[in-house]
Amino acid sequence: MASFSIHRAGNSLNLTLRSPSHAHYPSQLSFKPLCTSATPNGTTSGRTAHSRRTTTQYSPPSRLPRTYKDTYRKPTNTFEQDTVSLPTDVKNPLGVRIDLIGLCNEGKIEEAIEYISRGLAASFRVFEVLLNYCVESGSFELGKRVHELLSRSDNSKNLELSGKLVEMYVKGGDVRSACKVFDKMRERKLELWNLMINGYAENGEGENGLLLFEQMRKLEVGKPTGDTFSAVFSACASEGAVEEGLLYLDLMKNEYGIVPGIEHYLGVIDILGKAGHLNEAVEFVENMTVEPTIEVWEAMLNFARIHGDMELEDRAEELILGFDGSRSMTDKVPVPLQKRCSEFNMLEGKERVGDFKNPSPYREEAYDKLKGLSGQLRDAGYVPDTRYVLHDIDEEAKERALMYHSERLAIAYGLISTPARTTLRIIKNLRICGDCHNAIKIMSKIVGRELIVRDNKRFHHFRDGKCSCNDYW
Repeated sequence: MASFSIHRAGNSLNLTLRSPSHAHYPSQLSFKPLCTSATPNGTTSGRTAHSRRTTTQYSPPSRLPRTYKDTYRKPTNTFEQDTVSLPTDVKNPLGVRIDLIGLCNEGKIEEAIEYISRGLAASFRVFEVLLNYCVESGSFELGKRVHELLSRSDNSKNLELSGKLVEMYVKGGDVRSACKVFDKMRERKLELWNLMINGYAENGEGENGLLLFEQMRKLEVGKPTGDTFSAVFSACASEGAVEEGLLYLDLMKNEYGIVPGIEHYLGVIDILGKAGHLNEAVEFVENMTVEPTIEVWEAMLNFARIHGDMELEDRAEELILGFDGSRSMTDKVPVPLQKRCSEFNMLEGKERVGDFKNPSPYREEAYDKLKGLSGQLRDAGYVPDTRYVLHDIDEEAKERALMYHSERLAIAYGLISTPARTTLRIIKNLRICGDCHNAIKIMSKIVGRELIVRDNKRFHHFRDGKCSCNDYW
């Protein structure tokens, strides 16, 4: 089953998906030179691949996530702090007092934002709740509205709120906006530096991530942690910087005294594997100071399939079966095996969030658009890779199943419901399949739009037939 919902504001559109699948703060200096070099960038369980379904509501969530309601429940003696009078010039002749925190706890986020935009003063606590909601829910467009309101308030220079803004923009794939907020901060905690480095890496800007790490070291912001080096290895993998990655591994151990964990070894394997150095990757695994885990061999299996090393593929399969005899290796699909989990697709539209069920009459236009796109894709050279359909059905049915993958349905609906050239932003909780990756690359060239897909590995910025991940999805 698949679902997606929509929210649009300004000239961009956010889509979030869940699909059934197997499937990272202190200096007083700013980094204007670094930012000028950064590249701007604009549940339900599955049944069968050819009968995906999607769900969508046409109203905001009825309440905040439990954590917000529990954490930010309004104290009994803070009336002046959280409940304020609406200005008399905002159609409020009776001086009605508005409880912004209460509205947030009830899930009326847009209503609270509307009151603030009409002149109602909001406290630090209100902005904190709003930004937490935007970060956790992935409401990127709402977050930008909150940022605009925050920039005009007395809390505009608050470091904690600024940190939340950086987190929101990084998670939305907008590292340029994250960098602008980051540069204006008087102090930055180490965790925020890690987040920025990792954000660059996930958006295909590994070089900027490594530059930021070197800047952090020169400023002596603080001793890098294991999380810092995990982000650094991710940046090296994004950039294909093999030699630098191995040097940073030595730096981590010898200069900073950090004992590598399995996550760091996986990071180095990712660097070697993406660069095609499979022999070196095998030698690295054999010389690790910890016993290789099933995740290590799944990574090796993935790279063996990508680079066509059948001998390594067979060896990795055998070792994975040794960890888990229930694993079936009969399907030669070049993606790592993952546990089945629920999926969601969310497409955000202006003033509302919608749930779309499949099949639904009001989505016939999206299906028609997708059919038309499929013809254009084939004319542009797209050939369906039916290895990604794991069901015992005929070839034609497999191709049809691929065509209706949830991310493609979300894109099709976005294309018919937004102005031309609008960026479509898709958030997916599982890894995008290789066939959809190839199709969306071609699709971005056909429709002349930037299509941003966030899966559980990284952001994929599709522009003019190319992807920021350099095809190592």
